[in-house]
Amino acid sequence: MEEKRLPPGQKWVEDLIVYDIAPLPPLDLQNFRLRIFGEVRNPCELSWEELLRLPRQRIRADFHCVEGWSVPDLLWEGVPASAILHLAQPKPGVSWVLAHSHEGYSTNLPFSYFSRPDTILAFSLNGKPLPQEHGWPLRLVVPSLYAYKSAKYLVALEFLTELRRGYWEERGYHDVGDPWREERRR
Repeated sequence: MEEKRLPPGQKWVEDLIVYDIAPLPPLDLQNFRLRIFGEVRNPCELSWEELLRLPRQRIRADFHCVEGWSVPDLLWEGVPASAILHLAQPKPGVSWVLAHSHEGYSTNLPFSYFSRPDTILAFSLNGKPLPQEHGWPLRLVVPSLYAYKSAKYLVALEFLTELRRGYWEERGYHDVGDPWREERRR
């Protein structure tokens, strides 16, 4: 494996390691809604069917956990963040996005990272439907940041004009989380 692909303090592993903060409450796709709100011109809720009608994108990216492990070459498929931005139309001054998950997890990320071309809302991993333990039915995937920014079980995106910390950030993790800068803790 090419070592220049591996951020400082990381080691390669073969598969994703599962971390969750709480048991996942039941969720069925009939009742699924992705809520988009906050500082946007077009707040909305998307059903699963509406979400699947948005543009799709595949990305192949390495995945880096703040705990020091990385998985190479994962293939994610989903809705590009650019499609969400086009739909929601964030207002001027938006600088943060807070991702909310079904089991109560949340994470903040700078708007500049959310809007990168490789950020997607994934529903597929390595050519198969996203497994539950890796975020079914929808996971925010931000390959340019540590994995705690790639919120599993995604149900809402909140656009903010000022910092509001998520679950791990409130517990001292870095607000940005760039693995190349080793931004693990504040």
